[in-house]
Amino acid sequence: MNVAVWEVNTPLCYQCFKKFQCSSLNTLAHAGKSATVSQSGITMKNSVIPIQVFGVIPTNRGCAVFLGNKEKTFTIYVENSVGQAIAMFMQSTPKERPLTHDLIGHIFQALGVSVERVLINDLKDGTYFARLILKQDNELGRKLIEIDARPSDSIALAVQAKAPLFVSKAVMEQVEDMSEVLKKLNEMQNSPPPDAEGESDSAPPSLNPDLDEPEPEDDEGPPPGKGKK
Repeated sequence: MNVAVWEVNTPLCYQCFKKFQCSSLNTLAHAGKSATVSQSGITMKNSVIPIQVFGVIPTNRGCAVFLGNKEKTFTIYVENSVGQAIAMFMQSTPKERPLTHDLIGHIFQALGVSVERVLINDLKDGTYFARLILKQDNELGRKLIEIDARPSDSIALAVQAKAPLFVSKAVMEQVEDMSEVLKKLNEMQNSPPPDAEGESDSAPPSLNPDLDEPEPEDDEGPPPGKGKK
């Protein structure tokens, strides 16, 4: 597993890390590096775009998670259980017993760990990759921990913790803009139900075939028009 850990010894260096401005080995060494820093841990400090989760849409084979900003929206296909977890965290749905991501959150809380941010940093062969950045504060000091993780799990944990989400500029430039699809889906959801006389037994046509039949790879499907089919 690809993990990088930094011990942050001064408030100034910690703020530097928080703002994604530690972009050189000299700066990392000044901050008190306690483990070998991967190349991804350095490059992720550059050119990131804040995003948010706009919605989770069920499909025939999982869920489509819509993410983005005012300029562009894209989708990541996830397995049904993770999609439901993201939706429940967004809606603050109460649960009788803790589910998987609730358990992870409870473990983080017990260990003094919090989700600092999530970065969707790469897209290869239709599969998204992410970095989960955790912060640990205890009597021994303060650490930032960067972990290679699935975007689906990372998004769920970020939404649960109300932590910020980012995407690399390179990934944002690759994905297809799904803003119009999301707009139409929202319009359909908010439109009044059809009259009984006008109802049809057949299902309405899909706005986008890819939303009905995604082909997930490692639980992260390709964006429409991209990746493997």
